[in-house]
Amino acid sequence: MPDVDGFDEFYRGSRHRLLAFVCALTGNLAEAQDAVQEAYIRAWQRWSTVGEYDDPEAWVRVVASRIAVSRWRSLRSRARAYLRHGAAESVPGPGTDTLEVVSALRQLPEEQRTALALYYLVGMPVAEVARQTAAPVGTVKARLSRGRTALAGLLAVSDLEEV
Repeated sequence: MPDVDGFDEFYRGSRHRLLAFVCALTGNLAEAQDAVQEAYIRAWQRWSTVGEYDDPEAWVRVVASRIAVSRWRSLRSRARAYLRHGAAESVPGPGTDTLEVVSALRQLPEEQRTALALYYLVGMPVAEVARQTAAPVGTVKARLSRGRTALAGLLAVSDLEEV
């Protein structure tokens, strides 16, 4: 069992100094907080050993700085890969047909909209849609039928409005 009181006292006495050090090292308070938190977690996990060191704060300081440097290197590697390979190809936005369908779907009751999305967009069989929505299979079939009918009517109305 770790010495809880000893660790708590150590933490309270060293946390501000350690955070200030890592913040100066990284130049980013959020990154410093993450690194220091991780270092204290590792110290706690090994407190029976670390607590016996002449200077446990030095151990935590080294661990926190290594964590911060490791994160910085990871970010730098990602930035280099981005420069080397270029930006990811942009995904084209949805077409007007998709926008019309989504707009029409929003006008349907939630149960019908959910059933239609699970069945047509996710590709679930009716039985799985029934299981996912906690509804009987017959109810799902009715929701699909009513939803298709309502959707067809809404899309036909929007087609007529354009003419």
